[in-house]
Amino acid sequence: MPTTRRRFNASLAASTLSSLLGFAPAVRAQFRVEISGIGATQLPLAITRFRDEDRSGQAISAIVRADLERSGAFRLVESSGALDERSNPQYADWRGRGADALAAGSVSRLADGRFDLRYKLWDVVKGEELLGQALAVPAADLRLAAHRIADAVQQRLTGEPGVNATRIAYVTRAGNRYTLRITDADGEGGQVALASPQPIISPAWSPDGRRLAYVSFESGKAVVMVQDVLSGERRSVASFRGSNSAPAWSPDGRRLAVTLSRDGLAQLYLLDLDGDSLRRLTTSSSIDTEACFAPDGQSLFFVSDRGGGPQIYRMPLAGGAPARVSFSGNYNISPAISPDGRTLAYVNRSSGFRVMLQPLDGSTPPLAVTDTNDDESPSFSPNGRLLIYATRSQGRDVLMTTTLDGKIRTRLLSAGLDVREPAWGPFNR
Repeated sequence: MPTTRRRFNASLAASTLSSLLGFAPAVRAQFRVEISGIGATQLPLAITRFRDEDRSGQAISAIVRADLERSGAFRLVESSGALDERSNPQYADWRGRGADALAAGSVSRLADGRFDLRYKLWDVVKGEELLGQALAVPAADLRLAAHRIADAVQQRLTGEPGVNATRIAYVTRAGNRYTLRITDADGEGGQVALASPQPIISPAWSPDGRRLAYVSFESGKAVVMVQDVLSGERRSVASFRGSNSAPAWSPDGRRLAVTLSRDGLAQLYLLDLDGDSLRRLTTSSSIDTEACFAPDGQSLFFVSDRGGGPQIYRMPLAGGAPARVSFSGNYNISPAISPDGRTLAYVNRSSGFRVMLQPLDGSTPPLAVTDTNDDESPSFSPNGRLLIYATRSQGRDVLMTTTLDGKIRTRLLSAGLDVREPAWGPFNR
């Protein structure tokens, strides 16, 4: 995997373009989802083909099945049968197939051109209906509607919100062009936020999901930009002398932590987006970069080589000395904090670069949750149950998701494109 995937190294020399050049967007990123692994506890669920879904142009039931399987909470069982939301399921038959729950539905076109999606969810063990819903959506929103059905099923059966209706941002490379894309959580659909012959790195979602911060090299140097996702309007927020990199949003969405080399070595600064005021956070003779906020907004996690090699530290924003929090080896970078603030994800270099998970209370040792060796850019799903990260597989840069125990991994393969720099957006959509 190219050294540009090492975000700590990139921050050391973000103004060096020669190693970054070489990303043209395809018209659409076509993904194939491959799911591997077996979870320890999974609810056996059957989802039948939705009646007349082939007339909608979207395989609604297949989208729902893939979403729920990717979550790691479900085991999909054999689901042949002509059922829809009006059916009276033969519960004994479905129990015989090993299902504990069953979902079925239908798709029909309305007179105004929209589609009517209807479905029901049954508890096969208890023999009762759990959920029923009807959605009227335009054709352009059929995939989103399928994701919302999956989220509703997951919420009803597990008590936890699903994340399939959320979005991810990532960068693709084809030829000599980079493209910043925003898609559904499965990597499909979506929009092109920016296409450029120059590198785009480090996308980061605002907490309300309305803006993206990222680093662009359009001006010939690293500049931090903020872009409105809906309108496409964007502006430069950090274009100081030297390198400007690694933006991270504060939980209130009003500030960005950025890495600047305006005064020499890369250091952390806090940028107030309302007043454009700038405050220096670290003053060291080392490189400090890759900041991320704790969910309560009271502290920052960041990478520093102040101890001789890159490690992850935590620093209170109100003041105080940074404390080292990573100790598994001599090279740890790219911190990400779970939404509940309890778990640290990062990339560890030992025999390769692998995503690790570490409880911040020290209750268990760090766990490698991947089986690849070129991992980068871990990002938590907004429900904290999954990680998305970039890695290299079969000669291509790809995105993968994993459950936090590492037992269910999903690979998103994009034909003809290298994919990197993933960032999982919030629930707000």
